[in-house]
Amino acid sequence: MIGSYPSEVVRTVAALVTPFIMLFGLYVITHGHYGPGGGFAGGVLLAVGPVLLRLTYAPAATHRVFPSTAVLVVALAAFGVFVLIGLVPVAAGGAFLDYAAVPVSEMAASKLRSYGSLIMEIAVGLAVFGTILSIFDAITGDQP
Repeated sequence: MIGSYPSEVVRTVAALVTPFIMLFGLYVITHGHYGPGGGFAGGVLLAVGPVLLRLTYAPAATHRVFPSTAVLVVALAAFGVFVLIGLVPVAAGGAFLDYAAVPVSEMAASKLRSYGSLIMEIAVGLAVFGTILSIFDAITGDQP
C-alpha cells in the first residue's frame, strides 16, 4: 500500500469502529462453544480490525500496533496450543480433543468438555487472526 487513505472521515470512522469489531470477534470466540460462531468466525472478525486500519492508515503506523512478525508468532503459538490441547486427552488414553478423558480430580466430564472447548476456540481464533493478517500483509507487500 502506498500511504494512508486521503479521507479524514474514513480514517476517523475506521479508528472508531475497529475496537468494536475486534471486541465482537472476542465475543464470538468465547461464546462459540455455547452457540453459533466459534474460533474461525471470531478469528476472522479479529483480523478485520487490523486489516481495516491497514487499508486506511499508512503501513508504518499500523505495523507499530500489529507487527507482522508478532502476528505470525501469535498464529504459530496458537496452532501449537491447539495441537497440545488436542493431544492431552490422547496422552490420557482418550481420543483427540476428547477432554472428558483427562483425569482431573473433582471435575465433571461436562465441565472438562466446556473448558477444553473454550481453550480450543481461543486457540483457533488466534491462529485464524494471525494467519489472515499474515496473508493480507504478504498479498499487499506491507512488511516494513
